[in-house]
Amino acid sequence: MEVTARVRLLRHTGDPERAVALAAKLCYSAVGIDKLSEKIEKGEVREFLKRLLEMRHLSPFEHASFTFGVEGISRVTSHQLVRHRIASYSQQSQRYVKKTGGLEYVIPPSIAGNGVLKAQYGRVMAELQDTYRQFAEAGIAAEDARYVLPNAAETKMVVTMNARELRHFFQQRCCTRAQWEIRKMAELMLERVREVAPTLFADCGPLCVSGFCPEGDMSCGRVTSKSGKGEKPHARIKARRSKHPITRE
Repeated sequence: MEVTARVRLLRHTGDPERAVALAAKLCYSAVGIDKLSEKIEKGEVREFLKRLLEMRHLSPFEHASFTFGVEGISRVTSHQLVRHRIASYSQQSQRYVKKTGGLEYVIPPSIAGNGVLKAQYGRVMAELQDTYRQFAEAGIAAEDARYVLPNAAETKMVVTMNARELRHFFQQRCCTRAQWEIRKMAELMLERVREVAPTLFADCGPLCVSGFCPEGDMSCGRVTSKSGKGEKPHARIKARRSKHPITRE
């Protein structure tokens, strides 16, 4: 059965923006935490967070964490996701969870848009499901039967990241150079965190949102030229990065 990505924000640091602002203010204040906590006000929090972003003082952002429930993604995307190492992951196990009840899978849009190829894709998924079931009925343990399951197989995860790492994650995975599936998941995650911490994530997205593209000759060209003389969007960093664009698995 075909599935698509679903993301829920399960938990987060209470009043995450206040937590970040309080941690940052402590760095510059002679008074104690109790006094700081009493003094800090909501409007002041927003302005202070904006200043932190301008100064690139991001270590206080690590004090706010966010936990997501992610479903309907493929094993392709989960393999890409866990490459972001400053995070915690729990994933549904194919070793302990048997898939004899039916295989859920993801179909890439490039295949879903072609009726003939989509039908062929569905037949392959059904054949793999049938093979898996036959192995299970023959007494093969799930940890071995799972070897026939495809990269397209759906998986479920719980993911926790702090705000600083999430900002980096969104820079990398909201970019058009990221694969479509993890980009869609990242965009859903960004929507969820903006609901509870709009200032922390107001400027988040691909790096080109801030007018900087590190992709060199691989740039999509989304950033407009500042010179107005036909300069490529990545011209100011081309010499440094054009031969070594960011690699995203």
